[in-house]
Amino acid sequence: MSSDAPTPTPAWRPLVHFTPRQHWINDPNGLVQVGEVYHLFYQHNPQGRDHANMSWGHATSRDLLGWQEHDVALPGREAHAIFSGSAVVDTHNTSGLGQSGDASPPVVALYTGAGHYWQAQYLAYSRDAGETWQFGPEQPVLDEGRADFRDPKVFWHGPSGRWVKAVVYPDERQVALYGSPDLHVWTPLSVFGPAGETGGIWEVPDLFPLTDETGQEHWVLKVDVFAGGPQGGTGAQYFVGDFDGAVFTPRGPARWADYGKDFYAAITWSGTPGRCLWTAWQSSWDYATRLPTHPWRGALTLARELGLRRDPDGGLWLTQLPLQELDRLRGRRTPLHLTPDSPATLPLPAGRALDLDLRLAPGTVLTLRLTSVAGDELTLRADRAGGTLTLERPARGLLADVAGFGGVHTAPLPPAIERDLDLRLVLDTSSVELFAGGGLLALSDLLFPAAAPDTLRLSVDGGGATGEAWTLRPAVPSPGEEEGEPA
Repeated sequence: MSSDAPTPTPAWRPLVHFTPRQHWINDPNGLVQVGEVYHLFYQHNPQGRDHANMSWGHATSRDLLGWQEHDVALPGREAHAIFSGSAVVDTHNTSGLGQSGDASPPVVALYTGAGHYWQAQYLAYSRDAGETWQFGPEQPVLDEGRADFRDPKVFWHGPSGRWVKAVVYPDERQVALYGSPDLHVWTPLSVFGPAGETGGIWEVPDLFPLTDETGQEHWVLKVDVFAGGPQGGTGAQYFVGDFDGAVFTPRGPARWADYGKDFYAAITWSGTPGRCLWTAWQSSWDYATRLPTHPWRGALTLARELGLRRDPDGGLWLTQLPLQELDRLRGRRTPLHLTPDSPATLPLPAGRALDLDLRLAPGTVLTLRLTSVAGDELTLRADRAGGTLTLERPARGLLADVAGFGGVHTAPLPPAIERDLDLRLVLDTSSVELFAGGGLLALSDLLFPAAAPDTLRLSVDGGGATGEAWTLRPAVPSPGEEEGEPA
């Protein structure tokens, strides 16, 4: 290693969140379950830690936690870079890309090809259940001659008997919907927007159904904003409404999917029967290119289970909670009983993440401090009476002069449906994902402590809190999965 090369930073490598072994990562792409295997693709620079040479990296898992990394699935082409997109299992071979004798239906990816002055949608496919990939026709399957036209999210719509694709017009702050019988020929259906937050360009749309507590189906349209997020910079907004196979009609206001600084480009997993999951890029374009990690740069959030819940006024809210499989990584359990006269101090063992589950009584003000020998590394305050949650993270060392990183992030606590307010916190080595009110509120932030955190201190003013804390073992590939070579 040359004397001026970055120093490896294993202390910041997440234990239960996905990072590539080396180089740059941003948006998750082509999230698809094929049989019992989850295929994760992602925006990737196979040659360095900067946003360049865009390709689709590839990893697989059987539990969405332990990942085996593979060779690059879709390398950047001479004619265009490989930008974001999605993948589906073409069960009935509507595309005609499967051949007699194939052991499984084709898996088809739709992605944005980005040239110097244009963007269009292209097709790639796999005939071996997503293991290896080849590009489709040289010509795009959807081209409107636009400079900015990207991020196709594709799904099968049974009632209308066709594929539907959501693509974004970034500058116009619009999501365009298209239909196709075969994934090759696409017909315009409708355009949604501008609506909600329009201060920044729109990116990475998604459209998917969810049922509420009564079993009634609704549709959620999510689209990211490049500016104007809840903490400034990037963010993800969603609308709940109806979709008739051609037109999405919102039935409520735009809401934020996540109140943190580091949640962007979330897309849902395709082919996950009985559950709806999504995964996001855990970073912000305000500082993504300056993160101090080496030899990788960037990470993804945990997969989250999605649902819908009505508030007392009948409004529909998206709920998000960590995937159920995370419970399998739980190790030592520590019961917690907090009163104003009885705080708690938890040591943090090296090489472990933490899963904290608390229930706050009315009137409680909870303060959580993550500390190291360098001082406070993170402070969380949940105020039941004031109805707010604040998270403060310092910017020190290599991040001291990075605008937008340090500061206080505030979010409104959701209206408590139960008497007690539940609070779930997953603390990894370089991130925190926080969920409140059964997932009605989510807040995701990166964290780069100046020194290894060794203590978690919890205290309450008024009321009280009870719960549990579990250490989390590092996620590893499922039994039977061998480690692959670095991409």
